[in-house]
Amino acid sequence: MAPAITLAAEAPKLSAANTGFMLICSALVLIMTPGLAFFYGGMVRVKSTLNMLMMSFISMGIVTILWVLYGFSVAFGTDKGSLVGWTSDFVGFSGIGKMELWDGYTIPIYVFAVFQLMFAIITPALISGALADRVKFTAWSLFIALWATVVYFPVAHWVWGTGGWAFDLGVIDFAGGTAVHINAGAAALGVILVIGKRVGFKKDPMRPHSLPLVMLGCGLLWFGWFGFNAGSWLGNDDGVGALMFVNTQIATAAAMLAWLAYEKIRHGAFTTLGAASGAVAGLVAITPSGGAVSPLGAIAVGVIAGVLCAMAVGLKYRFNYDDSLDVVGVHLVGGVVGSLLIGFFASGGGQSDVKGLFYGGGLDQFWKQCAGVFAVLGYSLVASAILAFLIDKTIGMRVTEDEEIAGIDQAEHAETAYDFSGAGGGAARTAVPTPVADAQTKKVDA
Repeated sequence: MAPAITLAAEAPKLSAANTGFMLICSALVLIMTPGLAFFYGGMVRVKSTLNMLMMSFISMGIVTILWVLYGFSVAFGTDKGSLVGWTSDFVGFSGIGKMELWDGYTIPIYVFAVFQLMFAIITPALISGALADRVKFTAWSLFIALWATVVYFPVAHWVWGTGGWAFDLGVIDFAGGTAVHINAGAAALGVILVIGKRVGFKKDPMRPHSLPLVMLGCGLLWFGWFGFNAGSWLGNDDGVGALMFVNTQIATAAAMLAWLAYEKIRHGAFTTLGAASGAVAGLVAITPSGGAVSPLGAIAVGVIAGVLCAMAVGLKYRFNYDDSLDVVGVHLVGGVVGSLLIGFFASGGGQSDVKGLFYGGGLDQFWKQCAGVFAVLGYSLVASAILAFLIDKTIGMRVTEDEEIAGIDQAEHAETAYDFSGAGGGAARTAVPTPVADAQTKKVDA
């Protein structure tokens, strides 16, 4: 008998289909940041609208430059001690060839790098919702730069980088439950514990000024999230990306319905803000788990997350911390719920053969998920609080009380979101001036 011949595995080749798919997904993830800006911008008062938009948009500028200079290398370079990565060729993208493929995949390194950049951009932007109305724009910009460097880039390596400790442990995080949402939610809590509450918290009405903007932002987030989640498999040759796409839609729908049912029972109404918040809670919870659970499991994840996040948003009043737009209640809690439920609902038929408790797999995966969840939560909480404290003691984190009361848009950006002085019908604008009209105009302009 002739000896068996073992053929070497064929090296991966560039896939035009996967490359195009990932470029589209990258653009979808980028549009989530403007979507987040509108989502948050509609929830604040009129006098803070532009500042809220800018807190998201500035992340697109700062994080992009840091990612090219060193962030990609720290997050996805060669492992150094299971905590950070470093590859000199990734610094400044100086040693990356345009046709060079990402590690074992069929897409160029450039495509993988730009896809991951979009995650790095939106994660610090998520934090901004907790800090509405009261943070200096320069301080926020500095915080983004330091936080991305000290927290996001290393945590991304832990979770997704080859050799990262959470990756090697077997923690499942398909698209960012720990690295993005728990990371941002814990950071938000750390910062607000340092900078304190808004003027008038629990006393003055602080209702959303534009629910249509909130719904528009939610719609853009929901749309972009398909790229966020399905794209994280870096292709769809085996159907896992398609499963994630389907589960994203299912869990989001289930969470929205669950949130609305909860608030109808608890508060007696179905609100548009509740619908938008419930949808985002579902998107957050399915992000880590969607590649591991079945469609029926996605319904369970969505329902559980919708109810628990709806309950969690009220905790800020009980524990007296001012999370302006419920980043802790939605992103931190939703990320924790979605990550831990993998230990119960992982079916073994998705991204891996790992099974959760309800599929006969015991609690082994649950304990791994706990390790990842609480390590990221604790590190981000403490590191973010320290960064906020240092900035506050140097250049100061908060605007003055007078500036906060008058409106942070005017104080920080010398602009307002809406020009009410020109409002009115055509007849009013063309009428002959009168002393009374002139006096009213002066009052408005003042």
